[in-house]
Amino acid sequence: MAINKAKVAFGFIVAGVLTVFFGTVLAFVGPIIIDDQVVKNTVIDPDNDLSFTMWKDVPVPFFMSVYFFNILNPQEILAGEKPMVEQRGPYVYRKHIQKDNITFHPNNTVSYKEYRQYFFEPSMSVGNESDVVTLPNMLVLGAAVMLENLPFAVRLMISATFKTFNEGPFLTKTIGELMWGYDSLLVEFLNRYLPGMLPSTGKFGLFADFNNSNTGLFTIFTGKDDIRNVHKVDSWNGLTQLSYWQTPQCNMINGTAGQMWPPFMTKESTLPFYSPDACRSLELVYQRPGEFNGVPLYRFIAPKTMFANGTDYAPNEGFCPCRQSGLLNVSSCRHKSPCFISHPHFYNADPVLLDYVQGLHPTEEEHGLFIDIHPLTGIPLNVAIRLQLNLYMKRVSGITETGKIAEVVMPMLWFEESGYIDGPILSTFHTNLVVLPAVMEYMQYGFIGLGLAMIIIAALVHYKVKRSQTNTTITSTVTNSGESGKEPVKGSHDHETKEKYVMSNSDD
Repeated sequence: MAINKAKVAFGFIVAGVLTVFFGTVLAFVGPIIIDDQVVKNTVIDPDNDLSFTMWKDVPVPFFMSVYFFNILNPQEILAGEKPMVEQRGPYVYRKHIQKDNITFHPNNTVSYKEYRQYFFEPSMSVGNESDVVTLPNMLVLGAAVMLENLPFAVRLMISATFKTFNEGPFLTKTIGELMWGYDSLLVEFLNRYLPGMLPSTGKFGLFADFNNSNTGLFTIFTGKDDIRNVHKVDSWNGLTQLSYWQTPQCNMINGTAGQMWPPFMTKESTLPFYSPDACRSLELVYQRPGEFNGVPLYRFIAPKTMFANGTDYAPNEGFCPCRQSGLLNVSSCRHKSPCFISHPHFYNADPVLLDYVQGLHPTEEEHGLFIDIHPLTGIPLNVAIRLQLNLYMKRVSGITETGKIAEVVMPMLWFEESGYIDGPILSTFHTNLVVLPAVMEYMQYGFIGLGLAMIIIAALVHYKVKRSQTNTTITSTVTNSGESGKEPVKGSHDHETKEKYVMSNSDD
C-alpha cells in the first residue's frame, strides 16, 4: 500500500512539473500569439475581410459639432470698440466617411480617396439650421486686409464694388447658409471676372468645400513588410512634401492620415498625422493612461507648442508670418485670406488674445484636443478634434466698410469632430483584445500555481510515505533485536537444570 502511495505521489510530482512547464511556456508564447493576432488584424490586407472592411468603411459613428460666435455689438465694433460675442451651438452633423478608388501597389502601399458627407442631426443640436447669427463678412473684411497694399484709388473702387453688390462688413445669415453656402452677386462677379480668387465656384459657405468632397489622394503603407509603418503616409496628392510653408521641416508630411496608428505604443510614443484641412502635419503627445468602457487606453493631447509662434518655439518659424502664440496662419493655403486656426476660445494661446474679445472662456475639458488610443493596436477609442476658425480684421483706409475697426483676430466659429467605438464593435474589441489576453494571462499563472501546488502536495505525501516506511523498518529491527537477546538467558537456565540432573544421578 505504501509503495502505491509513493508511486502516486511521484506521478503527481511529474504532472506538477509538466504543468508548471506548460504555464511557463504559455507565459512566453501567449504574448507572441497575441502580438501575431494584432499584426494580422492591423495590416491593411484585402484578404482579411474583417479588418479591411473596418478600415475601408469606418463603421464608428463620427459627428461634427459646430459652435458659432454670434456678434452682439456690430455697430460698436465699427466704431473701434471691443467685440462682444456669445457662443451659439452646438449644431451637430453626422459625418459619413468611406474610402474609394482603392489601389494596392507592389511597394506595400495603398492609395485611396476618402469621401465625406454631413447630415444634420436636429435631436443632438440646440436649434435648427434656420437659426440666425451675425458674423464678420469674410468677403469684405478678409478682402480688405488682402488688398490693403494696393493703391488708394484701387481701394476706393473696391469699396464702391462692395456697395454696388450690397455687401457690408457683417452679415446675418442662417446656420444652413453659413455652413453650406448662400447666393451672392459679389461671388458670381468675382468668379466670372477674377476666376481662382475664391475657393468656391458656387455658393459661398464656410463648409461648402467639406460636404460631398474628399480629402485628397492619400498613399499610405499597408504594414505588410514592416508593421511599424502601417497607416503612415507615403504621399498626398502625389506630394511627399508641401509647398505652403517657409522651411523643409514645416513642409514635411509626417505620420498617418489621422485615423489609425501603428500598434504596440508606449508612453514615449507620439501621434503624428497629416491634416489636409490644417494644411500641415500635427503631432500629439502622451498625457495619461485611462480606460474606456473597460478597455485600457493612452490619452494623447496637443502640446502647447503646436500653434506657438516662431519666437516662443523656434521650429514653428517656418509657419510664419506669425502673430501671437496659439494662432496658425493658414493664409498660404487659403487663397491668401487672413485666416487663422487656433484651439477653441483661444485655449493654450497668448492671454492677450482673450483681452481683444469679450465672451470667451477657455477650459481644457471643453476646448482641449485629445485622442484616446488603445496602445496595443493603435486604434482610437475616443476622439475629439477641436479647432477654431478666426479672421484677422482691421481698418483699411479707402475701404469705408472697415470703419474704425480695431486690429483684432476675430473668432468666427469652432468645431469638434468626435467619434468613439460603441455597440457590437466595442464588444468584439473588448472580447478579443481585453478578455482573451486576460484569460490567457490568468491561465498561465493558474497552470504555474496548480503545478506548484501539485508538486508541494505530492512531495508532502511522498515524504509521509517515506517516513512511514522508515518508522516501520525501525520498529521491525528493534523487535528482532529484542528476541535474539532473550535466547542466551534461556540457554543458561537449561544448562543449570542439566547440571542439577547430573549431580542427582551421581548421588544415587
